[in-house]
Amino acid sequence: MPFPAPELVHPMQFPDGSDNPQMVHLNRVIAHPNIEIGDFTYLNDFDPPPDGNGAARIAPYLDPGAPERLRIGRYGQIAHGARYITASANHPMRGLSTYPFAVFDHAMFAAYRDELTVLPDTVVGHDVWIGHGALVLPGARIGHGAIIGAGAVVAGTVADYAVVAGNPARVIRMRFAPDVVAALLDLAWWDWRPEAVRAAIPALAGADPDRLRALAP
Repeated sequence: MPFPAPELVHPMQFPDGSDNPQMVHLNRVIAHPNIEIGDFTYLNDFDPPPDGNGAARIAPYLDPGAPERLRIGRYGQIAHGARYITASANHPMRGLSTYPFAVFDHAMFAAYRDELTVLPDTVVGHDVWIGHGALVLPGARIGHGAIIGAGAVVAGTVADYAVVAGNPARVIRMRFAPDVVAALLDLAWWDWRPEAVRAAIPALAGADPDRLRALAP
């Protein structure tokens, strides 16, 4: 069986064979037309969401049919308390007041139509680790292999394989040299079949892209 089977709700088992109830494959507990989550991405939460209700936990302001989407890649790792504040959470900001009048009287929606109907997607790449309590703001673009520190507040673009922390989140360091980053992006191991990824675990646990390349299918 590929590790861990992507169809499982709980991907981690304890030595006695029982499921770890705090860890869920996120796309198995979310049913939301505006959210796309790749296989093997998990949420490790002290109070994990029940099946079908994970969207309210990670993206509480994203309603079905909203103008924007939340897209999260494969092999993501999301810690307790991480939240994605998508663009629908924004109040209108071009006018003299930020009060959301149209929320209470839909007849007023026309006054805000241009600002509220073209909203940016929030996009998270593959193999991204989102730390405890991190906050990802509307329209953020997080590159592959990035690490978002605990409590970070992320806006804008995070480069592939960057480590960011703080409020606002700033690059602390790059995980690898530019040539290694380029090699990893070229290999795109997250697109491999699960069996090939399993075979490559020793290489993925190391830091030698040539070793990983030798195992590419």
